[in-house]
Amino acid sequence: MTGTDDDSDETKPGGDPGDEAGSSSDLDGDETVSSSDLDRVVAAVRERVDPSQDERERLAAAAEALSARVEAVIADLPVEGDVLQVGSTARGTWLAGDRDIDLFVRFPPSLPREELERYGLEVGRAVLPDGREEFAEHPYVTGEFEGFDVDLVPCYGVPAATDIRSAVDRTPFHNAYLDARLDDDLAGDVRIFKRFLKGIGAYGSDLRTRGFSGYLSELLVLEYGGFEPLIEAAADWHPPVELDPEDHGRKSFDDPVVVIDPTDPERNVAAVLSAENVARLQHYARELLDDPREELFFPPNRAPLAESEVEARVDARGTAPVAVVFDAPDVVEDQLYPQLHKSLDGVVSELDRRGFAPLRAATFADERAVLFVELAVASLPAIERHEGPPVHVRQHAEGFFGKYEDEDVYGPFLVDDRYVVERDREFTTAAEFLRSESLFDVALGARVERELRRGYDVLVGREVAELADEFGGELADYFDPRP
Repeated sequence: MTGTDDDSDETKPGGDPGDEAGSSSDLDGDETVSSSDLDRVVAAVRERVDPSQDERERLAAAAEALSARVEAVIADLPVEGDVLQVGSTARGTWLAGDRDIDLFVRFPPSLPREELERYGLEVGRAVLPDGREEFAEHPYVTGEFEGFDVDLVPCYGVPAATDIRSAVDRTPFHNAYLDARLDDDLAGDVRIFKRFLKGIGAYGSDLRTRGFSGYLSELLVLEYGGFEPLIEAAADWHPPVELDPEDHGRKSFDDPVVVIDPTDPERNVAAVLSAENVARLQHYARELLDDPREELFFPPNRAPLAESEVEARVDARGTAPVAVVFDAPDVVEDQLYPQLHKSLDGVVSELDRRGFAPLRAATFADERAVLFVELAVASLPAIERHEGPPVHVRQHAEGFFGKYEDEDVYGPFLVDDRYVVERDREFTTAAEFLRSESLFDVALGARVERELRRGYDVLVGREVAELADEFGGELADYFDPRP
C-alpha cells in the first residue's frame, strides 16, 4: 500500500489484558491530578487527529465513485467478483490528513492465481489509468483519484480467514471483525494511539520499522477498552505479553507480544513487532503518564546534521567510525532492509571477531545505502596472539605445534599448559578489511553483495561527514540517540 496509515500487515500484498489495565478508582490525589492532565492532553490531540466532517464526506464520495467504477469493470469480465473498501478509512480509524483509500477486488477461490493477477491488473488499470503497477506478494495497481492515494488490490473471496490463498485474503475478515466492534469512541481512541505511536517512532509494520501495524493498534485499543487503559497497561507490561481476543487457545509463539488473530488462530498479529519497539512504547507510555504533553504525539522535527557538525561529533567521541557506501539495491523497502540488517550484522560480527570492538552500528538507505559502524579501536598491532590447545591434548597439540614450527611466527611457545604463537595480523585497520575480498566472506544479503561487487566506497573517521548531505537526519538520530 502506498498510504501512511499502515492499516494492517496484510493490506499490502506481500506480508489477557488480565489485571494490568489501570483503574481511576485506584488513584490517589496526586495521580488524579495527573489523570486530569492526561485527559486534557488527549482531548487536545483528539481535536488534531479527528477528520473533519467535510474530510469524511469527501473521502466517502471518492470511495463510492471508485467502487462504482470497479463494479462497472467487473461486470464486463468473464468472471464474478465484487469490491470492498478496507483499512482505516473503511473503519473510521484514519487520522486527519491521511488520504488513503484501499479497495479490494474479490474473486472466486476457484480462479487460478495467474487469472486473479491478470483480472486484478485489468480492473486496476481501467479504474486508475494513470496509476502504476506495484508488486509484493502479487501485483496490484496504485494511483491517485480526486486527491486521494488509492490501492486496488485483487484477492480471493475465501469463506474464512483460515482458508486464505494469499496473505491479503485475511484483510476483509479483519475489516468485518473490527467494524462490528469499534464504536465512535473506540475509533477515536485508535486514532489517538496511532498518533502516539507515530510520535514515538513505533508505528508501521514494514520491515524497516518493525513497529505496530494499524490492525494491531486497533486490536489493542479494543482489547484494553480505550487509549488510556492501554497506555496504563503497556507501562507495566512484562514481555512476553499474550492476548487472545477470541479465546482460541494458547499457541506457541516466540515473540515479545503475542496477539492471536481473532480471525485466524494460527497467526500472531504482532509477529513483526520488535522487542525494541515494545520497549519504546513502554518507555514513552511511562513518560506520558508521568508528564502528559502533546509533544510526545507531535514531536518537533530534529534538524539534520551538517558536515561540520558530524566532524565535531566524531572528534568529541574519539571513536573510529567506518562506513561502507554503495548504490542501494533496486528493491522495495520490505526486501531491502532485511538484507541491509543481515549485511550489517555480518560486518559487525567480523569486525568484533578481528578485535576492532564495535560500539554501535546503523544502516541507512536512499539513493545510496550505508553500513555504518562506530569502532572503539582504530588500529591494532602488526601481530596477534593465537592460542593452541593444552599440551596434554596430544593429537591436537601436536597438530598445532607441527603447523607453526616452521612458519614465520613467534613461537610456538608455552603459556601455562598451552602452545601459543604470535603471528602477523591479516588486517591492522578495519578499513583494510572492508576494502579487501575478505568482506565477501561475511554473511551478506544477496542483493547487497551484488551491489558491493559492482563497487563501493569506504569512509573512515571524519570522512563519514561526507554522508551528511544525504543522511544528515539519520546521523542526527545516531549521534543523539533517544529511546
